[in-house]
Amino acid sequence: MAMTMYNPAHPGEILREYLGDVQVTVAARRLRVARSTLSRLLNGRASFTASMALRLADAFGTEPGMWLDLQQQYDLWHAAQRKRPKVEKFFRAA
Repeated sequence: MAMTMYNPAHPGEILREYLGDVQVTVAARRLRVARSTLSRLLNGRASFTASMALRLADAFGTEPGMWLDLQQQYDLWHAAQRKRPKVEKFFRAA
């Protein structure tokens, strides 16, 4: 099992680094998404989807799973910080 990071960055922060000086409007056009969609991703207000991961993989030569893994680490860490109900364990017969 992979170790989760402590308070990992939203994948939008990593995407911002990949984009460098490219303007959001230009990047959105090249990725064929609405500017508002890309802006929400970059600002951590939306989650990366499989479709977006595939677009980013095509655009940057990365693996699509990289973007989804970053999103999953972010989501799991934040979910673990919230109060959650105590659940009963299931025991399987051998």
